[in-house]
Amino acid sequence: MNKKLIEIVSNVMNVSPDEINDESGPENIENWTSFNSYVLLNELEKGFNQKFTMEEAMDVKNVADIKRHLQNHGIKFD
Repeated sequence: MNKKLIEIVSNVMNVSPDEINDESGPENIENWTSFNSYVLLNELEKGFNQKFTMEEAMDVKNVADIKRHLQNHGIKFD
């Protein structure tokens, strides 16, 4: 997985990078609140120099969704 993605999610959600995987989301990260979802999207937009559409933002349920949308914007992952 992309180190930058893990770092951003880890920082916003205040969890160890070791806890981040494709299934990470509100169901298994306590700090993944609706507010932090918006903070996360903002940090991802800044970190990857991309803009998410409202539809993309509403579709994000976990890290796998974030990766899929970033890949659709041309970001490559391991």
